[in-house]
Amino acid sequence: MSLEVKMNVKNDVLCVRLVGELDHHEADTLRETLVAKFAESGTKHLILNLEALSFMDSSGLGVILGRYKQVQKLGGQVYVCAISKPVQRLFEMSGMFKIIAVAENENVCLEALGVA
Repeated sequence: MSLEVKMNVKNDVLCVRLVGELDHHEADTLRETLVAKFAESGTKHLILNLEALSFMDSSGLGVILGRYKQVQKLGGQVYVCAISKPVQRLFEMSGMFKIIAVAENENVCLEALGVA
């Protein structure tokens, strides 16, 4: 299974829904897509909806960490929401929850960012 990326912009927030598997085969493409979308849209915050992400490996964590650093430079925040159990475990083991906020759903994230 491959990775499907669905994106939309709400004010200065880039909302990204990942569907499928984020592994080393998909990581570079996702990285390039997100970098380009940030440049094009002028957004500074990122919400990653991981509800339909069934698998992620360390290369996926690397992409997310890179976007975290990019968003920090813009003065923004990164949220993950609706995280699936297997991916949640990877986040916990890697310590990502120490730097990236987690929320129940996109609406909660948008409210926290003052958009909803």
